Amino acid sequence: MIDKRIAIVGTGANGAAFGADMVNAGLDVTFIEQWPDHVAAMRTDGLRVEMPETTVTTAVDVFHTCEVATLHDPFDVVFLGVKAYDTRWACELIKPLVSGDGLVVGLQNGMTIDDVASIVGPDRTLGAVIEVAAGMYEPGVVIRQTGPEGTWFGVGAYDEATRGREEEVVEILRHAGAAEIKDDIRSAKWMKLVVNAAEFLPSSILNLPLAEAVKLPGMKDVMMASGREAVRTAIETGNEIVPIFGHERIEVNDPDHYATVLLDAVLTRWTLPDTKVTVLQDWIKDRRAEVDDINGLVVREQARLGGSAPINEQLVAIAHRIERGELAANPSNADLLRSLLGT
Repeated sequence: MIDKRIAIVGTGANGAAFGADMVNAGLDVTFIEQWPDHVAAMRTDGLRVEMPETTVTTAVDVFHTCEVATLHDPFDVVFLGVKAYDTRWACELIKPLVSGDGLVVGLQNGMTIDDVASIVGPDRTLGAVIEVAAGMYEPGVVIRQTGPEGTWFGVGAYDEATRGREEEVVEILRHAGAAEIKDDIRSAKWMKLVVNAAEFLPSSILNLPLAEAVKLPGMKDVMMASGREAVRTAIETGNEIVPIFGHERIEVNDPDHYATVLLDAVLTRWTLPDTKVTVLQDWIKDRRAEVDDINGLVVREQARLGGSAPINEQLVAIAHRIERGELAANPSNADLLRSLLGT
């Protein structure tokens, strides 16, 4: 039996779903959440997780972020489920409650691992990469399209200070899905960023579920062009092509092809007809999305290297127009996206 005190900071679709699995396995889990209505709903009615084959309602111990100062007992493991752009303040919020030998793990998109380590310390930082299809559109309710049997986690040490402690986190996450140790977590996180860069903005700009967006003429070409820029950036920044999603090592001499392998894996294993990517979910809720943390990171890293990522740069520009209200996310943007292939 795992006797660690666990906190999940950010209990949106993913954090809440994983936390419910942990609670139902008998683990000591505290939810920390910033959405007041979500906190109230979970306190009143529990957390409802709707999956394709079943619905599970779980009573959870939940605190609003403004109540964190009332907590006193330290946590052994903290999982971050906040948006990538909220990582730094969330780490500062929870830092006083992380035990001296505790671990903080970001179950997030983007390359947040350095932000975590800069605040809680490399000796308390582990990295993770995940794959799951889930959404949340009303407080207290998670639409989890892939249950634990279809969820995957990779966990790795930030540096030598935490190497050897990965199994402590893997043991917990196995209650929520398949989990394994990744020797090179930074490269693994870049591989996930590659597929996110390919899928997130094109489907969101079209305001379509991923499965519908990819069927439009030319859209998979746009996605793959973005993904190819991302995988080249990963390599140019010193990362390697590594297997994720539970695949055995795939020998790929052509990095561009590996971007296709990753996107095809997501389309076949984690995409239902109505699956919406997280960026589109945020826009539906009139929230700022992780545009600058995914595609924007590719652009910034290329600029730092003296290169460019023109497809990603234009996708980011379009996404910013949508977030400013200058352009509507709509299938009519298909021609605009196809025009990027001539960039």
